[in-house]
Amino acid sequence: MKELVILSGKGGTGKTSITAAFSHLAQNHVVCDADVDAADLHLLIQPEIQETHDFMGGGLADIRTEDCNECGRCIELCRFNAISSDFKVNPLHCEGCGVCVDLCPEKAIDFPIQKCGEWFVSTSQYGPMVHARLGIAEENSGKLVSVIRGQAKDLAEKENKDLILIDGPPGIGCPVIASITGATALVIIVEPTLSGLHDMQRVTQLATHFRLPVMVCINKYDINTEITEQIEREMTEHGLELVGRIPFNPVFVHSMVDGKNVFAYGEEPELLENIKNIWKKIVTSKHMTGNETISIPVI
Repeated sequence: MKELVILSGKGGTGKTSITAAFSHLAQNHVVCDADVDAADLHLLIQPEIQETHDFMGGGLADIRTEDCNECGRCIELCRFNAISSDFKVNPLHCEGCGVCVDLCPEKAIDFPIQKCGEWFVSTSQYGPMVHARLGIAEENSGKLVSVIRGQAKDLAEKENKDLILIDGPPGIGCPVIASITGATALVIIVEPTLSGLHDMQRVTQLATHFRLPVMVCINKYDINTEITEQIEREMTEHGLELVGRIPFNPVFVHSMVDGKNVFAYGEEPELLENIKNIWKKIVTSKHMTGNETISIPVI
């Protein structure tokens, strides 16, 4: 079983649209949306939810007034001003650090685990899908990513799937680390801007740390050919594999508005052929077939 993670250094590069297009082309696979903070792959795949599960993570302080002697130690310790002078906890301010729980002299503070979101197992016309929805302003997104990756693996093993296609979160933070650890290979979607180049470098550094092979796809490459050439020089210098370039095309926006991936939308055959070639290059690469020993770039 292979795990392919589609990443970007920032939001808005076209990562989810391209992942949805890949899901149309992939065979015998499970789709996993690991961008739990802003999950939107389901908008283009239109899955039917079969199972809904609560995601429990992190505690919230709760003072038992009958046991509290109002010594004020919790107020003194709280760095988030979450405890009022009448010893009530403001749930919007409490960060769930647990300091007040551990250091309360009377042990009068409970720390119940909270529901932070939900995760789902669904069916779709592209195969099974595992995805999630993190609650507003909730923490533990990395933990939720680990949960749904585990569920996707279990589902793939149960149904004899060869590939898990993961729409990863943007950036380099905790949820990204949770989405790439132990993956087979990464595809970074980069746009031709200076910030896009910098974002590619950061994600590659993260991949290098975890010794993961990296492939790169340049989206909207023709909006700034000078920066595109700079990105490609950077890739050559550090041994990164370019799997393709996608030109700017408003059909991506039109298909999103229509709630479809670009193949289901069915326009611009030249663009679709281009994406097919990129996907073919990815799945036949040495990183995915395991035919060669990979050399991890260092940036």
